[in-house]
Amino acid sequence: MAKSSSLVPEGYPQLLNDLKERIRTAQVRAAVAVNRELVLLYWQIGRMILDRQAQAGWGAKVIDQLSKDLRREFPEIKGFSSRNLKYMRTFAETYPDSSIVQEVLAQITWYHNLALIEKLKTTEDRLWYAQQTIANGWSRNILVIQIETRLRDRQGKAMTNFERTLPKPQSDLANSLLKSPYSFDFLSLGREAQERDLENALVAHIRDFLLELGVGFAFVGSQYHLQVGNEDYYVDLVFYHLKLRCFVIIDLKMIEFTPEMSGKMNFYLAVVDDLLRHPDDQPTIGLILCKSKNQTIVEYALRSINRPIGVSTHEIWNSLPEQFKQSLPSIEQLELEMDAAIEDDLT
Repeated sequence: MAKSSSLVPEGYPQLLNDLKERIRTAQVRAAVAVNRELVLLYWQIGRMILDRQAQAGWGAKVIDQLSKDLRREFPEIKGFSSRNLKYMRTFAETYPDSSIVQEVLAQITWYHNLALIEKLKTTEDRLWYAQQTIANGWSRNILVIQIETRLRDRQGKAMTNFERTLPKPQSDLANSLLKSPYSFDFLSLGREAQERDLENALVAHIRDFLLELGVGFAFVGSQYHLQVGNEDYYVDLVFYHLKLRCFVIIDLKMIEFTPEMSGKMNFYLAVVDDLLRHPDDQPTIGLILCKSKNQTIVEYALRSINRPIGVSTHEIWNSLPEQFKQSLPSIEQLELEMDAAIEDDLT
């Protein structure tokens, strides 16, 4: 007879799962707390160096000596290289108000903060991207991509009729999520590419495409089949947005916007609302992505349409000849080199 003590008691698996979750949560909180203290420490060190240099007129060579002494005193702690101490001084000089550091910048890593300082010129821009990093959970590499593709300049810039066709705050949120232009720099398409070429390339790079669309988009399908009156229709791309709680359908065009495109999208929206939309879902949103658009024509085309439609443009990086493209380092190579350089500084 087996001893009862050797058997897993009832409820044990649930207890084990609860403990695992509690431990993981504690680990995340501890990591966040450690990061916060590190960023605040670096700001304080930078502030002290700035103050002493201003008061006593110390030159840059003092930082080299300070680096040697700190590394000798704290050999187990990384981050006291001369270069990193200079970053700390720049960090404190860039943000003289400690409350900004405590409330925003201490919530992201030191690596994120270095990227903000190196790639942006204004505090306003840096804080905007820092807040977006916190809200969206961007890695440093993703943050760099968003900066280099000018996300802030493009966010909320699509032309829409949302104010008239969607209730608040749904209209405000929908407007803020769309951008113009959309950057498809991760694709390599020739000038003769057609809509289907663009669609296939986006689906093949769906992870990059979702990143460009933004947080909340879930991919449903491409060439999504709709049957109406015994006729077959196919929507280029169908997504569901988790925050908006609605379907978002995208029509891809490799030409300039024409009024006929809005009529076709209006038809697709009516069908999707009828066939796919759940009673709890918000109205389906349509996005027409064109190569270019004329603002006046778009305004007239959307004026009398009572379903939510946005019109935006897309950009594809194809301005360099192929032989020059091949000679340039890839984004991945540049990121690896940057990571290695920063790691060397912190050791």
